[in-house]
Amino acid sequence: MSSITIPPRQRIWALAWPIILSNITVPLLGLVDTAVVGHLPDSRYLASVTLGATLFSFLYWGFGFLRMGTTGLTAQAVGRESDTEVRNLLGQALIMAAVIGVLLIVLESPLISLGLWLLDGSETATPLAREYAEIRILSAPAVLANYAILGWFLGQQNSRVTLMILVLTNSVNIVLDLWFVVGLGMTSDGVAWASVLADYAAFIFGTALVLRQLGCLEGHFLRHQLTSLGAYRALFHVNANLFVRTLGLLFAMAFFTAQGASQGDTILAANAVLLQFIMLVSYALDGFAHAAESLIGRAFGRRDWRAFAATVKAAARFSLWTTLAASLAFALGGNALIALLTGLPEVRATAAVYLPWMVAMPLIAVWSYLLDGVFIGTTAVKEMRNSIFIGLAAYLPAWWLATEVLSREYHNHALWFAFTLFALVRSGVLIIYYRRYRLTRWR
Repeated sequence: MSSITIPPRQRIWALAWPIILSNITVPLLGLVDTAVVGHLPDSRYLASVTLGATLFSFLYWGFGFLRMGTTGLTAQAVGRESDTEVRNLLGQALIMAAVIGVLLIVLESPLISLGLWLLDGSETATPLAREYAEIRILSAPAVLANYAILGWFLGQQNSRVTLMILVLTNSVNIVLDLWFVVGLGMTSDGVAWASVLADYAAFIFGTALVLRQLGCLEGHFLRHQLTSLGAYRALFHVNANLFVRTLGLLFAMAFFTAQGASQGDTILAANAVLLQFIMLVSYALDGFAHAAESLIGRAFGRRDWRAFAATVKAAARFSLWTTLAASLAFALGGNALIALLTGLPEVRATAAVYLPWMVAMPLIAVWSYLLDGVFIGTTAVKEMRNSIFIGLAAYLPAWWLATEVLSREYHNHALWFAFTLFALVRSGVLIIYYRRYRLTRWR
């Protein structure tokens, strides 16, 4: 059966489920890292890995545009049935990943110093975290190249590669963690080397898959498309806006964490537990959004507006059912879920106070996840960037005003209110853009 005759909901699900499963593997690796280092005799090793891993989560997440931008542009090239363009987009994305990766290694000293200063770790953990970071930075070219490869395959509606690569990465990482730390007696440096080698193993595997896929494509690489800066204009435009958008999102998350920390360890821990609920929902919503990116990009490239509308509708249904189920689960079983994540009575009690925000958040944020997929597929990335900064323009004044009006015991409610408002405004801005473009550009 051709993909044209398959109902949109089936195509969405076929692309989404491997992404959802691959997302679930990410926290598993974090648990293994924590368990391996957590059994060492000195707690500073666990603290150093936590600091280092946090630093690289933010650093590499900032370059996630290599995945998103490559997906949207590749999907559109597939819609135009231009295999040569599909090939050259891969080449451009890999060259960009290599250049950025090498620059990160060259600039490792100031980058690591700045990152560890911002994280403000203890005097005993920070030197070990620096050692961890100086090893981990060596994986930058491989990590960024893997982003480009994943985006390229997803743009061709092949999400199973995402699952294959991430399962391989995490499996290798876990085996090497155990070998280096338990078998060879290494500490936090062993965890860092395990991550580096796993990232390069994933790159080698991904390259083999790429070579096989290139054999199925017609056309050929064009030298001027790979060596001329002018040929990168579309990729630069898309990626620059996505990078700025990601920085704004990182700031919003960092601000939330910092303001929670200023209210004490119990509030900080309770907020961290509740943020895990948001991350849990995001695993599913990201799967549907990534599937929408690919299918919508293809429809956009073909100017097939009927398929475009059907894909948005199908993705919206999956996303809404997911968020309704999540909100219902948080409303009825939120306290039990909190108990699974922490055994500290004071943290449990504090998190329960702010649980109603978790019931509301999925229903509000779902539109930003869904429409991010739509706008990436159409490479309308300035609108995504704008939604973040308009959201910040509401988020920060709302937090300041609420903390001025409310007594200190309600300051965390003020923080959750402002954070929820940020999600609401961002969703609202994207909805307005979407409705406008459906009446003008996308019809």
